[in-house]
Amino acid sequence: MQRLRPFLAAACVATIVLVSPGCGKKSPGAGGPPGGGAGSGGIQKQPVEVTAASRRDLIDTLTIVGSLAANESAEIRPEISGLVREILFTEGQPVTKGAVLVRIDDAELRAQLAQVQARFELARLNVARSENLSETNTIPQSETDRARSEFASAKAELALLQTRLEKTQVKAPFDGIVGARVISPGDYVTASTVITTLDDLTRLKVDFQVPERFLSKVTVGTSFSLRSRALSNVEAVKGEVYFVSSVIDRNTRSSEVKGFLAEPPAALKPGMFANIELVLDVRRAALTVPEGAIRTVPGGSEVIAVREAGADKVADFVPVQLGMRAKGLVEVTPLKGELTEGTPVVAAGVGALIIFPNAKLEPRPIREEFRVGD
Repeated sequence: MQRLRPFLAAACVATIVLVSPGCGKKSPGAGGPPGGGAGSGGIQKQPVEVTAASRRDLIDTLTIVGSLAANESAEIRPEISGLVREILFTEGQPVTKGAVLVRIDDAELRAQLAQVQARFELARLNVARSENLSETNTIPQSETDRARSEFASAKAELALLQTRLEKTQVKAPFDGIVGARVISPGDYVTASTVITTLDDLTRLKVDFQVPERFLSKVTVGTSFSLRSRALSNVEAVKGEVYFVSSVIDRNTRSSEVKGFLAEPPAALKPGMFANIELVLDVRRAALTVPEGAIRTVPGGSEVIAVREAGADKVADFVPVQLGMRAKGLVEVTPLKGELTEGTPVVAAGVGALIIFPNAKLEPRPIREEFRVGD
């Protein structure tokens, strides 16, 4: 009897599937018509996250690094050699153009100047006497010419000594702030000795390198904003390009660009490292959608617009041409169909959703974490 149990069980299973309702019951709805039971009611609507296409100004920017520099900066050196007699500035002091910073001993030059002045006076009297005698033909013309030559030589020598005497006073070449001094009274200085530095901080310059592929969009007058990581509490400072190099460095494939900062705060110092956001292009009132709304297909790019079809909302595939991209937004131009400001478009997951033209949609506002451009 035990040997017959597997056979009977197998017979019972076969009977359930094929014929007999006595060994089991058929599940409800199995084998029913399509659309019946729990799946009845037609095609379900596809939930999608949407946002409205909008017109806004797009700004194409390039972020690069640069260095700050003073408007003018000079190392102050004497033009002649000598002993430092007097230092007339204080380190860190603002000075005006022409202010005397250092006086060099000029005793020897003054003695030479007195000697040359005496020679000059004698030469002046001789040339006057010679010209009077030349009018009466009392002396030969060669004597008059020699007197005139000696007078011109004495005059030139006098001017030379006066210029050298003037150079014993080292003056500020422009308004600025003097730096630390490296000399003291009594030091002997030459033309190669650095006395101090002078910086004009009324405005700051910034120097940076622009890659060659962006250089065509950078011209004199291009605006930029600057931030310094060393001063996180300082707001971005506006500036303007005033110089673009005419050559490209072969090693870096970039070109030197310089700009002025309009109103630099006192916290910014020459030599600081800075982050620069350079404005390459501005597109006014461009029709934009989030980058997540762009669907790439073999024929190009398209967006899925949400249209009203009676009481339903359906998918409308609109081919578009892409333009400028900025901060998660992309400029679009419809190639066929209608896409205007305010048109709702599917803004997230377009590459993963199974949507076909005229498919019924259930629009939902895009989640906060996916919002861009606000």
